[in-house]
Amino acid sequence: MFEALWGWPPPVLDPAGPYADKVTVLAWVLLALGVIVTAIVCVALWIAIRGPAPLKQRLGGESAVWIGGIAFPGIVLTALLIWGLTLTANLTDDITGNERRIRVTGEMWWFRVQYLDAAGRVTMEDANEIHIPVGEPIVLELRSGDVIHNFWVPHLSGKKDMLPGRTNLLRLQAGEAGQFGGVCAEYCGGPHALMGFVAIAHEPADFARWEQARMQRLATVNATGGAGRQLFMDSGCGACHRVAGTEANGLAGPDLTHVGTRASLGAGILPNHRGTLIGWIGDSQGIKPGNRMPSYDTLSAGQLDAIAQWLEQQR
Repeated sequence: MFEALWGWPPPVLDPAGPYADKVTVLAWVLLALGVIVTAIVCVALWIAIRGPAPLKQRLGGESAVWIGGIAFPGIVLTALLIWGLTLTANLTDDITGNERRIRVTGEMWWFRVQYLDAAGRVTMEDANEIHIPVGEPIVLELRSGDVIHNFWVPHLSGKKDMLPGRTNLLRLQAGEAGQFGGVCAEYCGGPHALMGFVAIAHEPADFARWEQARMQRLATVNATGGAGRQLFMDSGCGACHRVAGTEANGLAGPDLTHVGTRASLGAGILPNHRGTLIGWIGDSQGIKPGNRMPSYDTLSAGQLDAIAQWLEQQR
């Protein structure tokens, strides 16, 4: 499983981009300050219970209350607030409109991903996988199709809610190429704990090649597939899933046009290969109980293999 998920759930203190780096620095400082304050309180408590009489007397004096109870927390918290706001100021900079935009919609229990052009039109659609170029700030339009979700790639940015009827914006940037796990960080019912995704950062030249390959794929008509394609259509899969170039135009489930290239299945919970495709189609409810895809346990092993083989070809 780690082959596909790269340590999912992702570590929260291992930044790989400028936005996540600032959040991580702030988190470490807050943690260190919490440890120091706890240590001071423990020492004061020990003095109050078992310390020598002179120290007890000083601890209970009026000056100790003024210094330890008012001046110290007031100065420290004020300084921390000013420093923290300064450190993270660019996380909320105004959107210029020139940034590359990706719309991510939280669904129960997966992520719909749509790449937008400068006019806000959808150019490509995917699911549970986000491709971005290294070194370029990306603006994510975060939405929800049902309940409240939360988008979080700890390596690359802070987290933000995905709300029904509202679009939240989040900046995200990768400082190095790699594959980074993401999660829904807001309990959204059912198999919420199994709602993940993968963000893949490419070097700019590699990203351009990836983008060109995707656009070429969309321009072709996928007329092949044989038995697997026919079984996919006959089983009604096209009512929920879209596969560009075929009669499958469903919008309820993830777009499967490029499912063969994805690193994971089931919203980030399985590595993507023939065996897991077969298992997911045949027993999705056993793997991820409560998700909205039924288990196709009436199909034979040969039929499941044929469908999986056809889906593997969708690249």
